[in-house]
Amino acid sequence: MKTHPSSKKPGKQRKWRAVAPLHRRQKMLSSPLSKELGQKYKRRTLNVRKGDKVRIMRGDFKDNVGEITRVSLKDYKIYVDGITIKKADGTDVEKAIDPSNVMITDLYMDDKERMDLLERNIK
Repeated sequence: MKTHPSSKKPGKQRKWRAVAPLHRRQKMLSSPLSKELGQKYKRRTLNVRKGDKVRIMRGDFKDNVGEITRVSLKDYKIYVDGITIKKADGTDVEKAIDPSNVMITDLYMDDKERMDLLERNIK
């Protein structure tokens, strides 16, 4: 059963996110660009990728800078290098961060498709 994203019902919103196909999930994992990148590429947001450098803007780890090590399409979360929490038994685990709470400060540009995407807006 497909649900429409413009529904007001919270249950339908949750279900739509839970059963969303991968190409839609990728679009939901976007973050704002820094002012310099925004002016250079003439856009405000961009989908996050492994290798991007980000600054955390909200939460306990605010103002920390790091590289994205993993992007989880299943959980709609990203993992940043050096951002860990201690478990009760003392082991460190990576802390999942929502991509809306970070700002991309440097892009990972080893992909032709991503370069083409950014150059489209510049022209």
